[in-house]
Amino acid sequence: MTLTTPATSTTWTYVDGDWHEGNVALIGPRSHAFWLGSSVFDGARWFEGVSPDLDRHAARVNASAAALGMKATKKADEIVGLSKEGFKKFDGKTAVYVRPMYWAEHGGYMGVPADPESTRFCLCLYESPMEAPTGFSLTVSPFRRPTIETMPTNAKAGCLYPNNGRAITEAKNRGFDNCLVLDMLGNVAETGSSNIFMVKDGQIFTPAANGTFLSGITRARTISLLEGAGHKIVEKALTMKDFLDADEIFSTGNHSKVVPATRIENRDLQPGPVAAKARKLYWDWAHS
Repeated sequence: MTLTTPATSTTWTYVDGDWHEGNVALIGPRSHAFWLGSSVFDGARWFEGVSPDLDRHAARVNASAAALGMKATKKADEIVGLSKEGFKKFDGKTAVYVRPMYWAEHGGYMGVPADPESTRFCLCLYESPMEAPTGFSLTVSPFRRPTIETMPTNAKAGCLYPNNGRAITEAKNRGFDNCLVLDMLGNVAETGSSNIFMVKDGQIFTPAANGTFLSGITRARTISLLEGAGHKIVEKALTMKDFLDADEIFSTGNHSKVVPATRIENRDLQPGPVAAKARKLYWDWAHS
């Protein structure tokens, strides 16, 4: 018998060859992922009848599995096909989060590394409204992003997210929506949940992808669209001072795509024209 518990929103999960409604129970206390954190995922979106860059998200989850020593069991195009099959189970009125996942059931030497032959796959689709682009507030986090030498920063791995979670929680406890997280050298890497851009004197900047954070698919798409519209994007090491002096700040990420920041520390900001243009370019491209 399949065990399920109520989900907080309409949820469908594909696992072991079939679709199941709700929050399906998948792992036990002996599962390697439950014990030692061998899980990876990716996040795409289906909204307004479109699923932009779904193929790239499907390819990345397979790369993430390999980075953690697991074996991808679905080809990217199979994940895309299953996603499109799953979309038919929703009414399309609410945005759907698309989350393919891999995890290991068993470990290798002394149980520590994942046994690639025990890799399992699931695809979880659930209703999750996108945030309105009304803006969010930012502070700087006391926590830092790890490097590739200390954590699998080349993967979208579940084990990285407790650090993001504590950063956001600490920021919220001080009255902010989110936070800028620095790398180990003290440069801005990302927010607790998304990639980050800033504008100064009409020039667009974003932290250079230095291996301490995941250079996102929506980030890359936004850069490409802005460059196609005639803007130059400078990728470089950026400090907290750079962001404090910025004319405009906005984030990019799968959850809500392009959203402006409206406060950084004690300084208020207005949603700026570059963020508005980036968001419109993204929506126009997604529906093209």
